[in-house]
Amino acid sequence: MKTVGNKLGNFTLTGVKPGALAYDESSFETLTQDSFPGKWKIIVFYPKDFTFVCPTEIVAYDKLVNDFNDRDAVLMTGSVDNEFCKVAWRNAHEDLKKTNSWMFADSAHQLANDLGVHHSSGVTYRATFIVDPENIIQHVTVNNLDVGRNADEALTVSVVITEISATGAEVESLHSGIYLASLISGLLGFIWFRVKA
Repeated sequence: MKTVGNKLGNFTLTGVKPGALAYDESSFETLTQDSFPGKWKIIVFYPKDFTFVCPTEIVAYDKLVNDFNDRDAVLMTGSVDNEFCKVAWRNAHEDLKKTNSWMFADSAHQLANDLGVHHSSGVTYRATFIVDPENIIQHVTVNNLDVGRNADEALTVSVVITEISATGAEVESLHSGIYLASLISGLLGFIWFRVKA
């Protein structure tokens, strides 16, 4: 599996444009390692389309798309299912229909193979890669198939990483910000759980 400091290899994927719902070429665009020049990439793999956990994650990430955009980062969620499956899923799911971020179809498994995120069942792990404008991986998290992710944590990490890149700020001082944000997020989650219970 590729990790921090490794570079993305060459790949060609079919991207499903933000908000696209049509089953024709107007919805699709070829994406490569050179797409989105000068931008950070937030690459979010999920196991497969038409599952129960995956749309929850995709919608949670998509709610932060403007925050990622503000950091010059392009959010890309995807799996090894094809582009038509993704358009069908968007049309069939009310929350996905409203999303406004890129989806990608890694049907040839090029990116999944390059990053090493294949599960033995043929799908991908729940992997998130934050990649800088030079295509160098700056952050990686990988969860097993049934373990969801916290999109807010990905945003917090991307804010810190892009801030360090832009300003050369001390890593130690910004790490305390991540710890504090994680602590607050965990505490709020605990309170919400207790209130619901």
